[in-house]
Order: sequence, then C-alpha cells, then structure tokens
Amino acid sequence: MTRIVLADDHPFLRAGVEDVLGGYGIDIAASVDTGEAALDAIERENPDVVILDVRMPGLGGVPALEALRARGDERPVILLTAELEDAALLSAVKARVDGVVFKDGAEVRLHEAIETVLAGERYIDPPLMQRALDLAIESPRTSPLAALSPRELRIAEAVSSGMRNRDIAEEIGTTEGSVKVYLHRIYEKVGVSSRTELAVLVLREKGA
Repeated sequence: MTRIVLADDHPFLRAGVEDVLGGYGIDIAASVDTGEAALDAIERENPDVVILDVRMPGLGGVPALEALRARGDERPVILLTAELEDAALLSAVKARVDGVVFKDGAEVRLHEAIETVLAGERYIDPPLMQRALDLAIESPRTSPLAALSPRELRIAEAVSSGMRNRDIAEEIGTTEGSVKVYLHRIYEKVGVSSRTELAVLVLREKGA
C-alpha cells in the first residue's frame, strides 16, 4: 500500500484529499499543516510520496522540498498549489520536484500524479516546464548568491550580520533545526564549507 505524508494548512482541503486518496486505497501516514511538521513526519513515517502545499505559514512547500533534498532525500515530492509564481517554479524545478498539481481539479489529477511519480516519471505540465526553462535562460546568474531562494538569502545575510541560528529561526518563523538544514543547503549552493566563509562571501558580494 502506498503511504503518503500530506501537508496543507487548510483542514478542509486536507480532509478532501485524504478522502479522495483513501478511496484509491492509499494510506495517509501523516496529515499536517506546516512544512516543519511535514519534515518531521517524513523522517518518522518514511512515506512513499510527499504532497506539499506551496503556501503554508512558516516553511512553505518549496523551502520544505529544498530542505528535504538538502538531507539527501530523493523520494517523490508533489507540490499542491492554487498558483505558482515564477521564482517558486524555478526553485521547485531546481530542487528536483517530481510533480505539480493545481488545486483546481486536484481530486481528479492527484491520484494520477502519485502513480506517475512512483513510476519514476515527472508529473508536470509541459507549459510549466517550458516556463521554468525560459526563466533559467532569461536569468543569467553571475553571483553565487543568485542561486539562493529568497528565504535562503535572508538566512545568509543574517549569518553575515552575526545572528545566531536561534535568532534567525525566530526572525523567519521556523525552527532552529530547520535553519541548520537550510545552512547546509546554502553551503552546497554557494560553494563554501563554513559559517565564516558564508559571511565573508555575503559581505563581499554586497560590496561591504
């Protein structure tokens, strides 16, 4: 039986998804309302597929996906969204998202998406993939910091100003553990190996 971790901050929508997937014999191993709770549930439940709402308080779907990949976790992840902004789309594709399902019509398409990603294929509309490709081509990245998501950049800048992980977590509305996960991902993206190197890089790039 396929096991799912579902994260969405709208209880009504979560209940609807649970109902639909349950009808297909899919087991909802955990149903949570934040990205942080999803990461904890994934570690605890070891599901086959993860479904993340793009917009949630604290850690949204795309940052949660990035944090998951930073752990070295490559299990299939499907983003559930009402709309997807360009920056979020580009970040999601770069983080190797497996599927994107729009909430409008999700009750029909979600099961198909799960079967597709479990088969090792992507379930992303071709126009969305083309849009991500166009965005990548149109946005040449000269600074290492340009590879960071807005949230990662905020964390990097906070590090350069001498803030501790606990203070950073409070400022961006997440946990200290999530900040640590983010930092490892940031180190990989910008090619540094320590907090000091990151601070130096940020200050240099910002012209300080």
